[in-house]
Amino acid sequence: MSRIGKQVIKHDQVQIVQQDNVLKVKGKKGDLTLCLPSHVKIQQNGNQLQVIAESQWQGLYRSLIDSMVKGVTVGFEKKLLLVGVGYRAQLMENDLVLYVGFSHPITIKAREGIQFELENPTTIVIKGIDKQLVGRVAASIRALREPEVYKGKGIRYAYESIRLKAGKAGKASK
Repeated sequence: MSRIGKQVIKHDQVQIVQQDNVLKVKGKKGDLTLCLPSHVKIQQNGNQLQVIAESQWQGLYRSLIDSMVKGVTVGFEKKLLLVGVGYRAQLMENDLVLYVGFSHPITIKAREGIQFELENPTTIVIKGIDKQLVGRVAASIRALREPEVYKGKGIRYAYESIRLKAGKAGKASK
């Protein structure tokens, strides 16, 4: 049986309602829904929640529900860094405009549930209550100009480190 799946989910300041196979989580930042398969059951005891399912699905659904509870109370964020000469970002209303070495700026429309913030022109913060959506938006922005391995230019996560390769000059000295 799954060790993660056995753990209870403690939820304070969160309202959890289950109707048929739909689980709704409401908190101060918003609300999220999750469709549960028929073999996944939820047991509530006060402010604790227990997921009961087949062993292969128990840990997955426990983690999904825990992420929903954290999302509606605290929220999630990802930081991206723009590295390169002339690389910068701007906010136009709710949309993000990127200047990352192309002949034209790239405009990214803010989806519902996603907010963009700029700490400075080269640091983008993506915030939202849905962990999966925040990660997907951050990955799609990073995919526009992935970090290259010779100079390190591109869009990278704040925690990511890039190992640079030696160019032709580095190989010639061997």
